[in-house]
Amino acid sequence: MTYLNYEEPVFRPPSEARSLILQITIGCSQNQCRFCGMYKAKRFRLRSVAEIKNDIDCLLEQHRHHYQRVFLADGDALVYPQSDLLEILDYLSDKFPSLTRIGIYASPNSLTTKNIIELEQLRLRKLRILYFGLESGDELTLNLTAKGFGPERMLALCQKGQDAGMKLSITAILGLAGRKRSYEHAVATAEWINQLSPSYFSLLTMFQRHNDAYFDSIKPLTNGEIIEETLTILERLNPQKTILRSNHVSNILNLAGSYPKDRQKLVEQTKMALIEARTHHEWFSQVPDYGEKYY
Repeated sequence: MTYLNYEEPVFRPPSEARSLILQITIGCSQNQCRFCGMYKAKRFRLRSVAEIKNDIDCLLEQHRHHYQRVFLADGDALVYPQSDLLEILDYLSDKFPSLTRIGIYASPNSLTTKNIIELEQLRLRKLRILYFGLESGDELTLNLTAKGFGPERMLALCQKGQDAGMKLSITAILGLAGRKRSYEHAVATAEWINQLSPSYFSLLTMFQRHNDAYFDSIKPLTNGEIIEETLTILERLNPQKTILRSNHVSNILNLAGSYPKDRQKLVEQTKMALIEARTHHEWFSQVPDYGEKYY
């Protein structure tokens, strides 16, 4: 069997677990966010088209028909120059006859580099889903994180992706604002999602990974407060044709449903979890200890 020579660490969304991961960039072009420790050990660079084609060619031809999905890594790979990205997508379609969908991380920065026509060109070449980290719909929280973009600007950029026919998978982070702006963070995030109605909306929970300075700048939520923040979001969340997931390893509460059909079920599930959590006073008051230190 042939293995690709990845430059670790490599990250992917949970839904891309069975996809072929192909690194077309190393690191993240927007590697300034104070809360994020994903690519702090990497210096951003583009891999050449020749390198990427060589990776593809290394995969045995008799195995290529098994690959139906490809995920283009690293973070923010959408920033790749358009003409070269089109060449890579065409090469993937040529080499993988069963290919149905290509996914990619997209930052607000990389979405500024593509107009609607260019995004449509990518979609026609099977790049169909953009994974976008909103983190919060609250402008003050975004300022604290050094995200570099406000909620209104990010909404317009994501709407551009939707106008091009792309599916959007949006991520927000529970506990990101700490105790001080937990309520504002939750309400503004729900309202932002309601305006966009993305195909997918995922929650993960703030945890420690090369971001100690950010943790020191907020008062982290306890287990119980994270569930309370989740409930605040869900009680105000009402998008159309949106699938919600809370299935990251960092999450306390596993949630899954479709909006608007499962809205009340998700709210009631979270209320019951909160009632149960309040009977375990010590656990309720503890700050989650999940962290990732290796990378």
